[in-house]
This record gives sequence, structure tokens and C-alpha cells, in this order.
Amino acid sequence: MTDLHIIGGGLAGSEAAWQAAEAGLRVTLHEMRPVRRTDAHQTDGMAELVCSNSFRSDDAKRNAVGLLHEEMRRCGSIIMRAAAKAQVPAGGALAVDRDMFSGEVTRLLAGHPNITIERGEVAGLPPAGWRSVIVATGPLTSPALSEAILKLTGEDALSFFDAIAPIVHKDSIDFSKAWFQSRYDKKTIGGDGKDYINCPMTRAQYEAFLGELAAAEKTTFKEWEGTPYFEGCLPIEVMAERGPETLRYGPMKPVGLTHPSGEKPYAVVQLRQDNKLGTLYNMVGFQTKLKHGEQVRVLRTIPGLENAEFARLGGLHRNTFINSPRLLDPVLRLKAEPRLRFAGQVTGVEGYVESAAIGLLAGRFAALEHHGTRIVPPPATTALGALLGHITGGAEAESFQPMNVNFGLFPPPEGRVKKADRKEAYTSRALADLDAWLATLKAAA
Repeated sequence: MTDLHIIGGGLAGSEAAWQAAEAGLRVTLHEMRPVRRTDAHQTDGMAELVCSNSFRSDDAKRNAVGLLHEEMRRCGSIIMRAAAKAQVPAGGALAVDRDMFSGEVTRLLAGHPNITIERGEVAGLPPAGWRSVIVATGPLTSPALSEAILKLTGEDALSFFDAIAPIVHKDSIDFSKAWFQSRYDKKTIGGDGKDYINCPMTRAQYEAFLGELAAAEKTTFKEWEGTPYFEGCLPIEVMAERGPETLRYGPMKPVGLTHPSGEKPYAVVQLRQDNKLGTLYNMVGFQTKLKHGEQVRVLRTIPGLENAEFARLGGLHRNTFINSPRLLDPVLRLKAEPRLRFAGQVTGVEGYVESAAIGLLAGRFAALEHHGTRIVPPPATTALGALLGHITGGAEAESFQPMNVNFGLFPPPEGRVKKADRKEAYTSRALADLDAWLATLKAAA
């Protein structure tokens, strides 16, 4: 007998399944791949990373997403556990070998005595006999389930484009021009401050690159016209259209980097290690909707990448999400049908870590409900609580858009705190409040 059904084996669904199973629930995790494939996934593994291999900053003292990492670790996160095993050098960021990461999540889930993985699509609304369900289908929810949810809620689907960055074979990069260095020589634990490959540009080369971007042929999706991009994952050609300095203040910023010759570049293209072997490198911030032939032509104008060979070229897919502030209650239940909870990107959080975090909460909430324990959400002063509060009522429903975790979602620190100390005030308070919340849950169990 199943206590909890979870639809979707992405990061949110995997995390939800793990949390609920660890709390003693018998969980059935439904994943439609490989029976039904998506436009973005390439494997059948759980928690496959399709856009980037980075979970962004791992600084738990001064960065909101780094704080979220630490909170999830303290909550026994399977995603953070697998990320630690599959970690690759990335300066102050947490990046992973994609295949190793997904493989570890899949292995842990398949080996858990309380988890059953079922392959196949859940078409339409879950059967009425499923008394507790978490919908964690992510941005690529199947059309049948999407339509059923829309009919149930009476809402129009919100959607946005998500772009994917190219991946380059390291041995095709010209290191007479490129060099290794992390920005400001920032080190991964045990690293040497040389985690990124940097391709420098002079002003003339940068301006020529902008010209090539503007002239290149782009992929068009007429059936998706009017769908907005997510600001945190804009294609490089869209950023370039906003002004000649946009890329230099974004993914191509040269600050904190110096060529071994002592020269300061005008702009820099960075590549981050994408697999444990160090044979593949991801072009940081270079998501694009250029046609594949145009990508190869334009990207090979970058110094050091003249003969680049690509393991994967960039692409574009559509993401969808519900209007969570209007549709969900404070513990992620659908107001129109409370047996259904939602988790992950479909709730309107943006980013791998944020998606997994909402899955973590959904799994814990479902377990508390099953055991008849009062559900107490994490404090708003924590990263988990701030993110949850934003999507379940903190944001304006009329203008709701995907959001990464950031300190703007937290209540300000009490008392007078110097500007230089504010971030650490947020994080120290958050971790103390999280520990107190976890202790309360343990006592109530």
C-alpha cells in the first residue's frame, strides 16, 4: 500500500520522495521517462540536470543560495548528499558531474526500502484513490496533466523560455590564448583558485562578437510568441540586444581576472568544468537560441575557441508554472483539491536548488500530515521559509514570476546592523532558527 504518490522524478520529486520515505512513509515515485520523453531530457535518470551543472554559490555565510544549500544539508537532503559525491571544481560555486550526480540520486532512491519507482505517464489528474499526492513534474509537465490542472484551477498557464548553454571538449580549446583562473582567485575547498577556463577579448574583438551575435540566425517558435524569458536565464543574444555593455556587466565581465601576461582583458568568456573527468566545460552564462550551425560559427570567433568541438550545443525550451500565490495554501496544497501538493519549478521557484528545496518541504509536510502531526512551516527568517512564503502568498499574484532565493525575500535583521555585516546577520539568524525548527519537529515526532 502506498502512503504518498509523487509525480515526477526531477530534483523536487526525488527530494520529496527521500524526505517522506525517511519519515517512514511508503512512497511511489512516478517518472514518465523513458515511456514518454521530453524535449530537454537526454537520459532516464532521476534528478537529471538539463540546463547547467551548477548549483551556484556554496557560500553559506554571505550568499542566499549557499545558505539554502546548508539548510538542506541539515535537513538530510538527498540532492546535497549526491552533489557532494559528484562535486567538480568551480571556485566558490557548487558544481557537479551531471551523470554521476543523477546516477547517485537514482541509486539512493532505488535502494530505499520505502520507495518504489514506477515508469509511465500519469495522464490527467491522479486517481481519486490516491489520497496524498505531490505533483513535482517540473517545467516540462506533460500536456495531459497540464490540461487537467488548468481545468481544475480555472487558471491560464504562465510560461517562459529557458535556454541551455553549450558544452565544449576541453582538448579542443587553445591554451595559448585561454588560461585557468577563478575570479579573484577564489578557491574551492582544497582547490587552487584556477577552476575556470578564461577566453579573453580585446575591445575590438568584443565589438566584433556583438556584431556576429546580432547578425546570426536565431531559432523561432511562433507557437510560443508572447512568452517571456526568465531574467535569470536570458539567451546571450537577447542580453546583447539590451545594449553593448550588457554582456560585459553580465556573463562576460572581466573583473577579478588577469591574463598570465599581466594584461587586463576587455571582456572574458568563462567555461566551468562540467564532468568529474574534467574533459567537458560548460560556457558560463552562454545560454542561446542561435541555430546550431550559427552557434558553431559565432562561438568559434571567441579567442581560444577557434577550433572548439562541442559536446552539446545550446537550445531553448518552454517552462510552465502555476500561479502559486493564488492557488496554493501555506503548506503547498492546492486549495481547489487539498490532497494534491505541488513542488519544484512548477510552483514558480527558479533554479535547481530552489526546486529541490520546495520538494524537501512538500515531502516533509506530507509526512507530518500522514502522521497526524501539526504542520509548522520553517520560519520566514530561514532560506526555506523565505522561499516558501514568497510562492504561497508573499508575491503579488497578479505579477507573479519565477524567483531565485535572495535576501530580499527575508525579513530584515533586527536592530542596527552595518551594511557590511548584513548578509552574515541574515545567515547566522537563519541557521539558528532552522536548528530550532528542526528540534521542534523532532520533539513532536
